[in-house]
Amino acid sequence: MSRQKRSQKSNLSEEIKATAWRLIAAEGAASLSLRAIARELHITAPAIYNYFPRRDDLVTALVIDAFTSFGDAQYAVLADIDPQNHAERLRRLGWAYRQWALDYPERYQLIFGTPIPGYKAPPEQTLPAAARSLAALAGVVEAVRQAGRLEAADFPQITPGFEEMVAMWKSYGGEVDTLSLSVAILIWCRVHGVVSLEIGGGLPPFGADGAALYRYELELIGKQFIKA
Repeated sequence: MSRQKRSQKSNLSEEIKATAWRLIAAEGAASLSLRAIARELHITAPAIYNYFPRRDDLVTALVIDAFTSFGDAQYAVLADIDPQNHAERLRRLGWAYRQWALDYPERYQLIFGTPIPGYKAPPEQTLPAAARSLAALAGVVEAVRQAGRLEAADFPQITPGFEEMVAMWKSYGGEVDTLSLSVAILIWCRVHGVVSLEIGGGLPPFGADGAALYRYELELIGKQFIKA
């Protein structure tokens, strides 16, 4: 394949995904179709099938891109913070989580929101990016644990039967203690709840901007899990 053809293929693939994001933002992920994208790009549907044979193949590519973007944002915010300043690292990760969600609400909803009817993400394709997206938080919690400052007495144990899932996550997200990963998942659950309600306009009487409530939650999380 010539360099020009490879470039054209790469460009069209990105154009298809960019158009898909625009349609998701306008009409919701559930209404996404390859034919609608073809109409937007003024190309034939078979031209898209060369890159994404089924709608689900395209959705999987979008899910991977979304997790990758989210993970990049998480790691980027840690670059200039003292590794020993655990509270600030946890706080900054929390704010980066919210900001990414506000900047890319359609991506956030695709990976963390309402599932698309009939679509099931293939874990062998999406798990590497998904695990990496949580790895920054898990790594910060692990550093707190290794410093002897993790406050998590009587934390619930992994439910029997899910050990293989945890091992699979660690193979992609990094080797951290199971307790650290468990705490990270709970922290994610808590910030996810506030951010999801904010994006959906469901935070009255706190107003459309959930910053004050979110700040309060982040401070509670820090105080709960990091020993003074």
